[in-house]
Amino acid sequence: MENNPIFFADGADSKMIAAYQKAQETFKYFWREQSWEYRRIIPGLNVSCVKIAFTQEDSGSEHPIVEHMWINKIDFDGDHIKGYLINEPNELTNIQVGDYVEVPLNEISDWLFAITPSTKKATGLSKLFSSSADPLPKTYGGFTIQKMRSDMSPSEKKDHDNAWQLDFGDFNDIEVVHEQKENPENLLEHPMSKNMQENLVKFLQDHPDELINADDNGLTLLHKETIAGNRSCVETILAAGADKNKQTNKGKTALDFAKQLNWEHLIPILEN
Repeated sequence: MENNPIFFADGADSKMIAAYQKAQETFKYFWREQSWEYRRIIPGLNVSCVKIAFTQEDSGSEHPIVEHMWINKIDFDGDHIKGYLINEPNELTNIQVGDYVEVPLNEISDWLFAITPSTKKATGLSKLFSSSADPLPKTYGGFTIQKMRSDMSPSEKKDHDNAWQLDFGDFNDIEVVHEQKENPENLLEHPMSKNMQENLVKFLQDHPDELINADDNGLTLLHKETIAGNRSCVETILAAGADKNKQTNKGKTALDFAKQLNWEHLIPILEN
């Protein structure tokens, strides 16, 4: 990712603005996937990053300099997205590669993750001998990228995709969760949430304090699983005795996050 070119776009373009809005509305799916990625023993994501519009005042113009660049190592507390810049700025001097970034959700312009279609990923020496015909990682999200691809000629699109070494597919058909077409139910529930439910029951039986422990922001396990949209986890945590009215340092309950992120399948569970 660090060596990929930055493709600039006109922020005044109505379709690009619509892409920004779509990215913000669906970011919850990115975070759901990322939250499970942090728990995997073997990484499943080939790419995982968020795009932000960085600005700087321009002494020679009344308009600020704007560059849309990517951050990775993403964290999310339900309100703010955090990470580290992975692009080299073209003109900006107020930020550089590796800088820590924290912005509210409504200031991101895109998100992207990619997963290799094959269930068996090449690692170590096997990568050296993998076939050139191996499938490229399939992308999810990337709304601004797909808008730009829609304006490209076939040759430009090919050059763009080769620069990323990713399978962007059809710019008119953007998916937001892995295997969305094969398993539409994945929109409602991440497979790992269901598959790990029995383990979570056992974990909470062995570690009951995890129901009340909170991080520096006051986020409990219930808050975090709600933010990630994990219904099976939320149901298990509530059944184990978690206080659904527990508030964060900013006074937010799990229900507040469910409504804020529009996790419609969690709202009835937390309201009852």
